[in-house]
Amino acid sequence: QVQLVESGGGLVQAGGSLRLSCASSGRTFSSYAMGWFRQAPGKEREFVAGISRLGRTTYYADSVKGRFTISRDNAKNTVSLQMNSLKPEDTAVYYCAADVRVLPSTDTDVYDYWGQGTQVTVSS
Repeated sequence: QVQLVESGGGLVQAGGSLRLSCASSGRTFSSYAMGWFRQAPGKEREFVAGISRLGRTTYYADSVKGRFTISRDNAKNTVSLQMNSLKPEDTAVYYCAADVRVLPSTDTDVYDYWGQGTQVTVSS
């Protein structure tokens, strides 16, 4: 069993930055690819970024490429999402998720564990 807890959300003006963190319980964090997803009101949950077990491979949604950076620290059981140049359309609840595969997937259905989410609001 893996428990994931996100933190770092908040209210920021357009153009600003936030850093989200996701802390994982257990001793097998490096056995999971990790993903960040987001869900805006009235919309489906969508893939934002993913990172492989050892952090060597990262994927990004086109909408955040060049602005967001995903990273992980397996010694600290954490995965982070640095978000720069934020836009109002980035407003959503952000979730981290863990997947037993080596490489992260963009498909929400394949992830085994999810955090409770953290709200990010970007004002114009």
